[in-house]
Amino acid sequence: MFNCALILAAGEGKRMKSDTPKVLHKVCGKEMVNQVIDTVRKSGITDIDVVIGRGAEKVKMATDSRKVHYSIQEEQMGTGHAVMCSSEFLMGKKGIVAIFTGDAPLISEESIKKLVDFHSKGGFKATILTSIVACADGYGRIIRKDNGEVYKIVEHKDCSGSELEVREINSGMYCFDIEALLDSLDKLNNNNSQGEYYLTDVIGILAHEGHKIGAVPVPSEETMGVNSRAQLSEAEGVLRKRINEKHMVNGVTLIDPNTTYIDVDVEIGSDTIIYPGNVIQGNTFIGEKCFLYPNSRISNSTIGREVTIQSSVILDSKVGENTTVGPFAYVRPDSVIGKSARIGDFVEIKKSIIGDNTKVSHLTYIGDAEIGKNCNFGCGTVVVNYDGKSKCKTIVGNNVFIGCNTNLIAPVTVHEDTYIAAGSTITDEVPAGALAIARAKQVNKEGWVYKRNLIK
Repeated sequence: MFNCALILAAGEGKRMKSDTPKVLHKVCGKEMVNQVIDTVRKSGITDIDVVIGRGAEKVKMATDSRKVHYSIQEEQMGTGHAVMCSSEFLMGKKGIVAIFTGDAPLISEESIKKLVDFHSKGGFKATILTSIVACADGYGRIIRKDNGEVYKIVEHKDCSGSELEVREINSGMYCFDIEALLDSLDKLNNNNSQGEYYLTDVIGILAHEGHKIGAVPVPSEETMGVNSRAQLSEAEGVLRKRINEKHMVNGVTLIDPNTTYIDVDVEIGSDTIIYPGNVIQGNTFIGEKCFLYPNSRISNSTIGREVTIQSSVILDSKVGENTTVGPFAYVRPDSVIGKSARIGDFVEIKKSIIGDNTKVSHLTYIGDAEIGKNCNFGCGTVVVNYDGKSKCKTIVGNNVFIGCNTNLIAPVTVHEDTYIAAGSTITDEVPAGALAIARAKQVNKEGWVYKRNLIK
């Protein structure tokens, strides 16, 4: 006896008006179907089958790292038909199967546990996840018996006057006894105007046979499905509020949560202060006691404790503790910035290592380089890493002082304890302890302006 889950993700999503399958549209940085898969896993259910159809290969590619099973629904013939397509996955299993939809990304770990626990303890053959809403127009109503068990689900158009007053609605998410579900699927038919097989009819079959049917309500925001761009935005707002509140509970200060955008997998240490306009994406980790001043973007990066970042972009990189970045710095992928370093205004770092206590204060480009500790880069320094055909590497040792407007023409090595004179173009190795000067000698042509009558 064990638990497994089905996630129905075969729909096309015509109202999204997109070449991307509906379930792959992202909410707070994660595809909706992956959001559901990850939440189901966190609840303790690890054996998951995803039913795919339209855009099947794209969905497989996006979910491949989750190590799930797949069932194919070649034709979209209703929710009951989608579950039928999982029969091979379910065959031979005994226990509980929970069913969710790949376009309802707001379901919580706690609600999944509540659903499975309620189903198990109640001895039900089926349990429906429901919500109680102020306006139930368009939704199937949950009609209960006097003892609280479910009698039937009635679609809105078929409701009697008294049934229209019911505010408990069907979410389209369920728990079933696996053997009872498989038996009922054999009895489904598509004798309806749409010619489809409905999973709600399984509830009717089980109830007609005298089996116990349960229902457990959860907050309506958790059962909200996404069928349009407007609903995608609404789901984003709900999840973003949830994420931001979690971080604030954990000791993070958000000056204005409404203008702070944090993806679902981001981790942030306590006593970090985040100002408005920050966008923190992907698998980013931010340490304790950091200051993120307005309007930065940080994606898939690790930021050490007590780092200050101002109006900068950091992508797929690491920044060591006590370092300052910005304003208007650009740290490109595969860069590692050391401890107590300074990456200043209009500095671009590309695929480089910057050592501890090194200062790159302004108007500098460093690409494909290894920079040692305790270095200082003067304003306007450029690591010239591209020769027109390939990228080449520059190595700078510890304790190097580089004067303003220097060009380091890669491949080149500047050894430790050296000085480079301002305005130099370095093409050859600089030995340890040396002063390198690589510029033309100044020549003054006396009277040159007057002779040419250039005074205006």
